[in-house]
Amino acid sequence: MNSKREDVHEALLESFKKLILKNNFDKITIKMITDGAGLIRPTFYNHFADKYEVLEQICYNDIFKGSEMLINNKMPYEAIHYMFSRIENNKEFYIKAIKVTGQNSFEEIISSNLTNMFKELFDQYGNNPRNYEEQFSIDDIAEYYSRGLTFIIKRWIEDGIKVSAKALTKKYEILVTNSLDDIIHKRIECTNREKLTIKDNTI
Repeated sequence: MNSKREDVHEALLESFKKLILKNNFDKITIKMITDGAGLIRPTFYNHFADKYEVLEQICYNDIFKGSEMLINNKMPYEAIHYMFSRIENNKEFYIKAIKVTGQNSFEEIISSNLTNMFKELFDQYGNNPRNYEEQFSIDDIAEYYSRGLTFIIKRWIEDGIKVSAKALTKKYEILVTNSLDDIIHKRIECTNREKLTIKDNTI
């Protein structure tokens, strides 16, 4: 992409970013995007198929592009913290973007990119992680983790991004590094301690 084309491309992205802060996604038109960029409407289609593709490009550039190097260096939690930080630093945009629903929803954009990220991560460790693919394929495992992380991101944004990126990364790391049995046993231990505390206080 030459310099002039890059400038036009970036102008369209920036115009969309400004528009979504003040308008519902459904109300944003291609003309509004090009007017905001100081361009004519046909120019838009030299860069994007529709406004959903604009949103997808923004999310990739802002959240995922910078995490690729970390994934390639086998640093998954650093990559996830980077993604959380990007969302936290641009919370106004993502609180609006999360409301984009339907076939090309924000949720699907995030999930698709995360699936690719997890596939790339697994590739760093070879094609046979603990022989899990005897039961599940790498694609299945990648989608499993991406759907879970997508849910966490979606809930976090819908709640207003009140938890810091650092704290959320720690919570996620604890969640995925503990088995279901670990979590159940810890809940049982916590419940038993609470019961003992209540009993001691009543004596």
